[in-house]
Amino acid sequence: LLTAAVVVVAALAACKVADTRPEDGAGEARKEATLRSGYACCNLHYNDDWISDSNLAQLPFIPAGTPIKVKKIDGWRAYVDVDGKPMRLGLDFGRVAETTEQWVNKLVVLDDPRVKIARFPPGVRGAIDKGQLMKGMTREQVIMSVGHPQTDENPRLDGPYWRYWWSSFGPYYVYWGKTGAVSKIDGHSETVNNMTYKGK
Repeated sequence: LLTAAVVVVAALAACKVADTRPEDGAGEARKEATLRSGYACCNLHYNDDWISDSNLAQLPFIPAGTPIKVKKIDGWRAYVDVDGKPMRLGLDFGRVAETTEQWVNKLVVLDDPRVKIARFPPGVRGAIDKGQLMKGMTREQVIMSVGHPQTDENPRLDGPYWRYWWSSFGPYYVYWGKTGAVSKIDGHSETVNNMTYKGK
């Protein structure tokens, strides 16, 4: 009889442990759901659900300040929710210069850039709204408008120019003046025309 009672007590204890144990993978899922939550640092161009570090300017873009939640980083990809829509970030070109996590942390910032954009001059706000450029913009404003330049081609941001891409075959260049502001936008005439803000 004593043996039977011991067995019953042991069985009840086991049930209690089983009831309180989290489901397999639940802890990992919660971790993925809260990996990073913030905002698009800048206008992020996309093709279907893919956002590449090439950020080709001819593609449609997600506006700077759009809420983004990073769910998972796997290799050179990050799985995210962009304002509730599942998408992927892909570090396609800058893999030698930075890790995927470093790149993702540049794209998904903790402070909403729209607060700062609202304080910029009207012309700069208009250029960022259209994903274009104008002379006199700062490095920060250029990044907000056309994104971070590829790190494989622009390892240092204090150089005399940054190289960007309108399409896979259409580069353009943003030159910096002595004051640190945009002094010239150079490239194929059609690309420069597409990337230059002309006001309303």
